[in-house]
Amino acid sequence: MVIKYEPLNRRERIVRLFREALEAENRKDLETAKSKLDEILHESLNTEPEFYFEACFRLAEIFLQEDNYRGAVKCAFRAILRAPSEDHYRLGVKRLGDILAIIKREGKLGELAENMEATLKLVEEDEELRRFAEALVKLAQGKKVREKFTLPEFNEVFESLIE
Repeated sequence: MVIKYEPLNRRERIVRLFREALEAENRKDLETAKSKLDEILHESLNTEPEFYFEACFRLAEIFLQEDNYRGAVKCAFRAILRAPSEDHYRLGVKRLGDILAIIKREGKLGELAENMEATLKLVEEDEELRRFAEALVKLAQGKKVREKFTLPEFNEVFESLIE
């Protein structure tokens, strides 16, 4: 038997899961936090894009705590791809920039040079995001990259990485 949640019940459940995830993260129980966030992603995928967006970035932050830099970047890309509005998209790019700044500060940008095929496949239908991801991988490989993007936020993030 499949239980379908009404929108209000779904939202209440998602909010409860967010609270549980944050409480678990505060206790340093990252596995439980990730599990709760995965439930949110499942619940909100096609019905609550704002919750999906936030859950992806929360998950990205947990991956950063675990030094899983590729996982963090992939989650950020997932959020941006499913951003519920243009403002969310732009905000997502800025938040991705924050994640990449942390990775760069840790001296781990090179970890994005390999095993990024799944992430590149994920973004293949968004031309600008794909171009950004490809340029990021090339930069992580130590190649000189000069790429200009239509969206100013992408340019700001990329320029901060090559400084």
